[in-house]
Amino acid sequence: MRVHKLSFAALAVVAGLSLTACQNGADGAAQSGPSSAAGTPSVSPPSAAPSGSSASATDAGTGSAGAGSGGKGTAARTAPSENGKGDKCRTDELTITAADRTIDGDPEGTVAVTLKNRGARDCAVSGFAGVDLKTGAGTLSAQRTAEKANPGTLKKGDSVAFGITYPFNTSGGSGVRITGLVVTPPGETKSVTLAWPGAATLPVTDGSGSPVKVGPIGNFGQGG
Repeated sequence: MRVHKLSFAALAVVAGLSLTACQNGADGAAQSGPSSAAGTPSVSPPSAAPSGSSASATDAGTGSAGAGSGGKGTAARTAPSENGKGDKCRTDELTITAADRTIDGDPEGTVAVTLKNRGARDCAVSGFAGVDLKTGAGTLSAQRTAEKANPGTLKKGDSVAFGITYPFNTSGGSGVRITGLVVTPPGETKSVTLAWPGAATLPVTDGSGSPVKVGPIGNFGQGG
């Protein structure tokens, strides 16, 4: 009988320990539950903070791009289309240069204007650029030739050119001095002013002489 009493006592101790463990586990679960629930609000504010920081960074980047290119909103205007092509070339994406391309014996002088795509995307360029000559007598706008303008895509890093023809000053007089060349890419309002690489003067005419003419983008050649 004593042996049975000890066994019952041992069983009672084991049962008591198991019950205590279960209660402790339940208490631990109850304590961890509120801790997890309390932690949820503390996680939400940090997740909102990066979103606000990202917006600020974007705004700052846009502002920087606008200031660097002479105006706000440039970054938005120069964003590529969905397929990366098709959007027209912007002035800020182009390096524009001019060089004398007159050949000895030509009846007129020729200047070639080159547009190089230095942007991060391909862009569309076609038609006629705006061309104005700054002279001592005022601004002279070039007239378009009758050549057909063909649409095209200017890949990043590539170049395309158009020609300007002008009459030589063979009058023997001082003529009209050319002081600069203003080029506006097709469809753009922002211009670039370059040094004039051609002859220093134009003849003084009554309007009956040969005008300064500009050819279409990508169709550069002598005369026209």
